[in-house]
Amino acid sequence: MRAITILLICGLFMFSGCLEDNFYKKLEGEKFQLEKENQQLEKQLEQEQSTNRQLTKQVETLSSLEPEKRINGLYELESVRITKYTNFYDKDKNGTKEKLIVYIQPIDSEGDIIKAAGTVDVELWDLDRSSDNAKLAGWKVEPQELKEMWFGTVVTSNYRLMFDIEGIVESFDKPLTVKVVFTDYVSGKVFNEQYLIKP
Repeated sequence: MRAITILLICGLFMFSGCLEDNFYKKLEGEKFQLEKENQQLEKQLEQEQSTNRQLTKQVETLSSLEPEKRINGLYELESVRITKYTNFYDKDKNGTKEKLIVYIQPIDSEGDIIKAAGTVDVELWDLDRSSDNAKLAGWKVEPQELKEMWFGTVVTSNYRLMFDIEGIVESFDKPLTVKVVFTDYVSGKVFNEQYLIKP
């Protein structure tokens, strides 16, 4: 009986020792996890503080500039030009011209072509017709859409606007006029330009 009691006591000590080991292991795991989370939070705090410093600097810079000077510093749009490549095209090579492609270049005060933001209204006219049915079609290009139409080559850059004219133009053997209204979103200026497409 005494031997059994001793064995039971020994067993209890061993069991409590195992429990104690598991408890400390669990605590170590939790401590490691908390330290890791703490490091991540410190990094995040550093990034947030850096962003905050940068934004504060931006606000200070913008506050010190007069609004008019700030706008003029971006660009000053002086004119909009429709280039000579504006024409009707047979894009799918089936013998029928089904696209009108309008190439426009916003020009700044220095005479440079710039990627100006704004809306573009394009109209196609047959000026040989009577005034009530001379306008053949009209399209509006919004700023977000216009931004994606910027097209640059080694020689030059411009906006390339493409429109479907299938069923609109009956004959390509007479001159047709493209009218463009460009509304600049920085200055609010409106530019009107037109171009004659000869047969």
